[in-house]
Amino acid sequence: MSTYTSDTPDDRAAMLAAIGAKSIDDLFADIPAGVRLDRDLNLPTGKAEFEVFDHLSELADKNIHSDREISFLGAGMYDHYVPALVDSIITRSEFLTPYTPYQPEVSQGGLQVMFEYQTAIAELTGLDVSNASVYEGPSAMAAAGYLAQLENGRDKFVVSQAVNPQYRETLKTNAHGYGTEVVEVPATDGLTDPAALAEVIDADTAAVFIQNPNFFGAIEDVQALVDAAKAHDALVVCVADPLTLGVLAPPGDFGVDICVGEGQTLGNRLDFGGPSFGFFAAAKKLIRRMPGRIAGETTDVDGRRGWVLTLQTREQHIRREKATSNICTSQALNALAGVIYLSWLGRQGIVELGELMLKRTAYAREVLGAVDGVEILFDAPVFREFAIKLDAPVRGVLDQLALDGINGGYPIGLDYPEYENTILVAITEKRSKEQIDLFAKSLASAVAASKTGVGAEA
Repeated sequence: MSTYTSDTPDDRAAMLAAIGAKSIDDLFADIPAGVRLDRDLNLPTGKAEFEVFDHLSELADKNIHSDREISFLGAGMYDHYVPALVDSIITRSEFLTPYTPYQPEVSQGGLQVMFEYQTAIAELTGLDVSNASVYEGPSAMAAAGYLAQLENGRDKFVVSQAVNPQYRETLKTNAHGYGTEVVEVPATDGLTDPAALAEVIDADTAAVFIQNPNFFGAIEDVQALVDAAKAHDALVVCVADPLTLGVLAPPGDFGVDICVGEGQTLGNRLDFGGPSFGFFAAAKKLIRRMPGRIAGETTDVDGRRGWVLTLQTREQHIRREKATSNICTSQALNALAGVIYLSWLGRQGIVELGELMLKRTAYAREVLGAVDGVEILFDAPVFREFAIKLDAPVRGVLDQLALDGINGGYPIGLDYPEYENTILVAITEKRSKEQIDLFAKSLASAVAASKTGVGAEA
């Protein structure tokens, strides 16, 4: 213990003398004697470094993670492959250690990363501008709501219930703070109903929030939803997964004003929930209200190419009454992982990856739907995720699958009580045909066991 304690007895004596205390007991004299610990702390004796390493390894081995199981769990975070070059580059000290990587006088490389990242996100989403990232997807959607309210001065949000429940909860929490009404529109058969959405949009609606593919993995009729919002001049915020935009039309093509989402799928591992990064792209007309910061390209006095921090709407950088964002930082290292990953994939690679996931998802949907006691919940076209309904208690089935080393997916009933005994299944490029077949076989046994009460507790 003493090895890691910086202060010596002489240090402590000097500090006590400086404050006029004669001893530690004198320092704590104001604390009643009855609540003071009158003995040494009950700590084990010290261990050698290798013993501590072994102990921590034993503790770590108690965790179950996606490298030790076959994971079909998604619902917002996904088990995608991260190439080795991502870690090789982001762990370089000039990227890994800077406290404020955007300071132009010290980090042209950091600013160039932001510029390249912004360019990639703008191209993927089909929108004019991107900031340099925000904390994560849900807070990006909430920030988009605040922007919309500032832009048109209205005080009502309309959000589809096909949007990820965590995003909706974050939006509601933030909306409560600035007195905005949030109206949710039910999803029918896994999709947002354009007519139902149109019924609740009016002249007070600041923004309409949709997601594509939505929480159930279903591909929405984005144009119909955008048209319903534009009929009342409301802004449209679309949540998207950037990894799907290699095969799906970008939100900007439909007239979406703001596209936000979670960037974890781009070169960031699950890591027990984070950290990751949120992306935020918008039409050019909204650039001066965007949260976060934007890096731009320029030339120096000698005509050499360089990068600068171009725009921030935070009150620290502009007049307080004109500030539209209190976001202090970007997730620069995670966003760097994202742009490295996109560079590794390339323009053709992201298309091929998307097509691969579409094919494997279609295969999984077919074989899982053929399992006795399992049915596909919705008929809509899907990307990477789909919902299945079980003829057995969902908890018992998932526990039984876990015994086979399989994470069967996310129980949708946790957020949608009307969908009891349903699972959201995610298929990434890491899930092989053999693993999908094994999942189907194990699922058949788990459903049968759970129905009869044999095996895991139902």
